[in-house]
Amino acid sequence: MYASDLEVTPAVALAGAVFAASTSAILVRWSTAPSSVAAFYRVLFTTAIVAPVALLWYREEFARLSRRDLGVAVVAGVALAIHFASWFESLNHTSVAASVTIVQSQPIFVALGAGLVLGERISRETVVGITVAIGGAAAMSLGDAGQAPISDATLYGNALALLGAITVAGYVLAGRSIRQRVSLFPYVTVVYTACALTLFVLVGTQGHAYVAYPAREWLLFLGMAIGPGVFGHTVVNWVLKHLESVVVSVAWLGEPVGATLLALVLLAEVPDTVTVVGGLVVLTGIYVTTIERERRRPTD
Repeated sequence: MYASDLEVTPAVALAGAVFAASTSAILVRWSTAPSSVAAFYRVLFTTAIVAPVALLWYREEFARLSRRDLGVAVVAGVALAIHFASWFESLNHTSVAASVTIVQSQPIFVALGAGLVLGERISRETVVGITVAIGGAAAMSLGDAGQAPISDATLYGNALALLGAITVAGYVLAGRSIRQRVSLFPYVTVVYTACALTLFVLVGTQGHAYVAYPAREWLLFLGMAIGPGVFGHTVVNWVLKHLESVVVSVAWLGEPVGATLLALVLLAEVPDTVTVVGGLVVLTGIYVTTIERERRRPTD
């Protein structure tokens, strides 16, 4: 087997990252810590994993970061903090399938931002793919809401998930812009540090304890950092250098499918027929968008 046979393509890496991200909602549900505390330690531990690599092998690149790139990375980190805080909290008010599906409406905002800010052309086929995927996500949400008690699917929880969608879209767009110029580890180190500091302040503002948690919680925090953090968000940031932001954001719509399946196995949250069909439609939308965007990419 040649070395080239072992290379991971951006599409394969993205698929793995989406699966890793799908475990996040389950880990958050298992945690009894306040949502902002869980979000803080997830990002803090992720930073502790990636920062040494950045400082050892990319020290000179840190010094070359422009003020503009540094500022955008910090803003991306703050946006990511708001995303985590709002989405984690939404999981306390609605089911896994509904929360994850609503937060993954972010391709709408990414597509708008990609056209307005990054100048990425949004073709008719891409719009069709996004529409199909969003339609499937909506079907999943409706199916889940019809199954769960009304009190669980509150307007407050849905609004928090939507806020998470808007802020993660800003995070994706910032990553797509900067990752063309800045290496992965320096970029994510700045983003995760800004994110962790923002969440640290939020935890203190809300009056939560920083350290008074049992060993089980610390293991869950570490699991959130390694799985969804390193193998999810960090890998996605690598992919953003190779694939357009719209493709990445639509592929992220696979997270509700993975999270729903995991919730079925681990939390005994049984999806109804509408939810299952909606998941298949989501995957169809991802396929249409990804294949069409890859077809239009110039060959090397």
